[in-house]
Amino acid sequence: MKVLSKSQLKDIALEVLGWILVLIGLAALVLPGPGLLALFAGLALLANRYTWAERRLEPIKKAALKGAADSVANVPRIMASALGALILMALGIIWGLKPAVPSWWPLADKFWLIGGWGTGSTLIGSGIIAAAMIVYSYVKLRPGRQS
Repeated sequence: MKVLSKSQLKDIALEVLGWILVLIGLAALVLPGPGLLALFAGLALLANRYTWAERRLEPIKKAALKGAADSVANVPRIMASALGALILMALGIIWGLKPAVPSWWPLADKFWLIGGWGTGSTLIGSGIIAAAMIVYSYVKLRPGRQS
């Protein structure tokens, strides 16, 4: 059995992390979460090894920055973005606490809030990341600020 060097292990770890972030980013494009941000981070890691990832990195970066700038373009958008982040965090807490199944729930009780704190913590984490991105976008990307 061949022993891998530290450099080889680091390369493997970064590639695995890159692919995980790409998959999370793709999922988060349709699910709650910072999809473009995760996709950009994953592609940035993979761009060190693959030219196809390097070619796709700049368009994803531009789209992520444009989306971030659009979210703080005016006060109603800032409020809507902040409300969305708070709703994600609140849903995560509710999901984790798993209140009793309501009478209107049409499925079997076992399908009510599947995942418990595992799912709830990912919703809370997504809300925290979204809130941090809103603050970053407001400070760095709001209209009228010089880049």
